[in-house]
Parts: sequence; structure tokens; C-alpha cells
Amino acid sequence: MEIGSFIELQFERGREYYKQTEHIARLNTGRAAIWHAFRVLNCSAIWIPYYQCDTVRDFLYKHNVQIKYYHIDASFTPLDLEPKSGEAVLLVNYYGVMSCSRMRYLSEQYKHVIIDNAQAFFAEPIKGCMNIYSCRKFVGVPDGAYVIGENVSKYIDEYAQCYSSDTALFLLQRIEYGCEGKAYSSRRKNEYRIDTEDCMKMSALTNTILDGVDYEFIKKKRRENFFIASELFDDINRINAMQYYDASCVPMIYPIVVEDDSLLCKLQEAKHFQGHWWSYLQNEMPKDSFEYWLSRYVIPVTIDQRYGKEELCYIKEKMR
Repeated sequence: MEIGSFIELQFERGREYYKQTEHIARLNTGRAAIWHAFRVLNCSAIWIPYYQCDTVRDFLYKHNVQIKYYHIDASFTPLDLEPKSGEAVLLVNYYGVMSCSRMRYLSEQYKHVIIDNAQAFFAEPIKGCMNIYSCRKFVGVPDGAYVIGENVSKYIDEYAQCYSSDTALFLLQRIEYGCEGKAYSSRRKNEYRIDTEDCMKMSALTNTILDGVDYEFIKKKRRENFFIASELFDDINRINAMQYYDASCVPMIYPIVVEDDSLLCKLQEAKHFQGHWWSYLQNEMPKDSFEYWLSRYVIPVTIDQRYGKEELCYIKEKMR
């Protein structure tokens, strides 16, 4: 027991969003959470969509997992997905705009299902599936992920403890310096740590921060901002961001597709610091594929709890 000395940062306690969840594993990253879920399911292979972050496949390959791939159509519905007995399926809640009923419907088509809710932190866990959540896409933490599902405590004792404070300086620097310069450099160090870590138990720092967050405020602001973005951008958006949206959704971003290769640079020059997701697909997918098109043109418009109508109107103005 340590008593005295300097006073550390203090946070409210008891607010962790999934605190009362019975079957939960707290890990360091979403990619590690997917691999852990695959281990628990004890399957021989996993089907993942081509339209997915390459860090997921790389982590699975690192652990000698047999991977099979499937395409999605313009409605984000899986194509050519035919798992054999004993093969798992990864289904992605893209952008956090896929309703719980939509994900439940998709999951009912397959036996061993992992729901990737990395972009949908507040999505209700679907019973009978392994549900994955990434914390740092919704909260200011250096890392962190959840797995929710049956038997998730299996293998946990095999994992080392993650320590994130050594590379968490960027969270403090962002407050004083903004996200460029020092903070960006520090964040790159944190990203390198994450990229080189294996599956580990969630750090105490991340867990402590998560236990003091006002989650209802986050949900309220993101939903409000998503509707503002919808009003501003739906008329120029080549995809229907509202297709599967309902009251169960708390989106990560508002996805907009405008077939203009110069638009992203224009927004970045205006200090809207977002980038195309998964650009590597432009080198791997046919140019007439939906995945190539999304990778080339989707811009994830920021709608998180730090912002509101003023910032979204500013983004719209800079698109002209």
C-alpha cells in the first residue's frame, strides 16, 4: 500500500459503460480482441471482409490464423461468404451506423460470429456472438478494447499486463499544443507501441479513465452531430448513411462519399484532420470493386462529442 507523496490525476469512479456486464474481457487493442474472440470460439479459420483495417489481418496472420475473405455489396451486405463447419465469421458495424437489428439479422445467418463494433462502441452486445469494442475511437484513452460473450475469460491469465502511461503523453499535450507538432509526434510513439504489442490485459490507466467518463453525454452529442451532418451532407453524399440507422446507433463518424480526389487535401488544409480509411485497398482491389471505391472516396467526417453545429458547418463551407 502506498500512502502520501505527490497527488496523481484523479477521475470519477464507477461509470465504466460495460462495468456490469457479466461476460467481459478487457484487453489492449481491438485487433487483439478479435484474435482473442477467435481463440475462444476454437474455430479452424475466420472469414473477414476485404473492407477492413489491415492491422486486423496482420495481427491474425501473426498468430498463424487461417484467413478467408469476402466482399460486400453497395448495401454493405456480405457476398461470397460461405463458411464451413467450424469456421468463424467477422461482421463489421461500419461507421457505427448499422443498427442492432441489422447486425442481429446478419449474425443469424452464421454459427460462429464475431461482431466488430470498433466503430460502434455503444452497440448492444448480440447474444450468441462475440462482441468487440474499441475504446479509443470514442474516448480519450491511449488504448483499450472489450470482448463481450460467453467464456471470454478463457486464456486471459496467459496475457501480460499492458502499461500505457509511458506513451500517453499525447493526451495531455493535445490540451496545450493542439493535435499537431509535439502531440502528433507523441501519438506516433503510442501508435508504434500498439502496433508492436501482442494481446495484453487492458492497462490500469485506460481502465481508470474509462471508469470516469460521462457516456450519456457522448451518446447525446454524437447523435446530435450525426443528424446535423446528415442535414448538411446527405444531398451530396453518394452513399446513404441513414440506410440502417435507428435509435440504437451512436456513430463514430459521418461517412461521406464525394468523387473528388482533391477534397480530402482541401479539408486537411482547413485542419479537418481525417484521412481516407484503409487506402491500401486501392493497391489490392479491382478498380471496379465497391471496396476500392470506398477506400478512394469515403471521408470520415468528425462528429464526436468535442464539436457541434459550428464545426460541421465550417467543414461544409470548406467543401465548396
